[in-house]
Amino acid sequence: MAVSQEDIAYEIFSWLPAKTICKFGLTCTSFSNFQKESHFKTKQSCNLLGMNDTCFFLQHDQISQRYQKRIELHHLPKEQQQLSGVPNNVLTFLSNSACVLASSNGLLLCHTINDDPLELFICNPITKSCFFIPTPESVRKNHNNSNINIMLDCTHCSSDDYLIFYFENTNEWSSYTCNIYHGKEGAWKGVENNFLSGGRNMKFDTPVIHNGTLHFISDCSNYFTRLSPFYKPYIMSYSFVEGTSSILKLPREAIKGFHVECNMGIFNWGKVTSSNTSICLVKSRKSVFTIWILKDYKSCSWQKILKVRVNALGLEEKDAHVTGFTVMNGNILVFSTKHKIYSCGLDEETFMMVEEIGSHSCGSNPHFISYSNTLRSCGANDKTMSC
Repeated sequence: MAVSQEDIAYEIFSWLPAKTICKFGLTCTSFSNFQKESHFKTKQSCNLLGMNDTCFFLQHDQISQRYQKRIELHHLPKEQQQLSGVPNNVLTFLSNSACVLASSNGLLLCHTINDDPLELFICNPITKSCFFIPTPESVRKNHNNSNINIMLDCTHCSSDDYLIFYFENTNEWSSYTCNIYHGKEGAWKGVENNFLSGGRNMKFDTPVIHNGTLHFISDCSNYFTRLSPFYKPYIMSYSFVEGTSSILKLPREAIKGFHVECNMGIFNWGKVTSSNTSICLVKSRKSVFTIWILKDYKSCSWQKILKVRVNALGLEEKDAHVTGFTVMNGNILVFSTKHKIYSCGLDEETFMMVEEIGSHSCGSNPHFISYSNTLRSCGANDKTMSC
């Protein structure tokens, strides 16, 4: 069967970032029609699941209108800003009207900041589409915009669906109900067994899904005595299918000095679509990064791959203090200082190759949100964003 030029273009375009597709759509009617087709949107978003995220949002730690650039968009080194990104008017809208809670495969999960009560919504910044989802009553009454334990996932469901996990603290200490919103069904469903987090507070804003199970790391605050079983920080896993909770121990070196100027986070290691994925643990203490990879899940065996002082990375800043960090694409450490953002390679090809990404104005505790440039749909009844 002969393949038409349009079929070839269709296939090529499905591998391009959404912003690039939209630009080409301005030059040709047939190209413009691609981005309107549901099948093409699904194909393009699925193709980009296996590709690296090219940019990320940096969000100010304070939700206030007095911060003019409360949400910023930054690109990884060597990524061309004109090929992927977010329209300026959408970025302005998000800064003025929303708090970004999570991101997955081109969709953002946000809540309003100017409305009372709060409302949750899904949006795609490229297509400028959004969909307001039924908001749990406890979120609607959250007037201080804090402790919304929620996450978004588009990688463990069908290509025309998405999952939102919401954990609500019960009256029982360290017990959370788990409710899951299915975008395709448009309804919340409760999980029968609660998530038991142990004695410590969990960092719900940096979840890791590994082997179909949710993982959260605890905080490092020093509010337990040495006799307590929860004195040391840990990782807690939760199977939302079976409704079971279990603890994963951290490396001994990670626990040393955890209560003094220490911040730890867990991230996906390896490609999302790869079978060889794991959990990456990053510890930042007194401007020293230490990073481990979970080598054996059952025995909680960790392998240390890096320990380095920030000042030994060749930064132009003197006495740089780390204010935040994340791991993108399963192999790139991205971190911020008071005014700058940097990347540091963690794989064999780019190991300890440090590059400056740029300056930021997002405060002393910014939140990193990795972003993929796709045409993924917010749902059948989505609407145009008012920006």
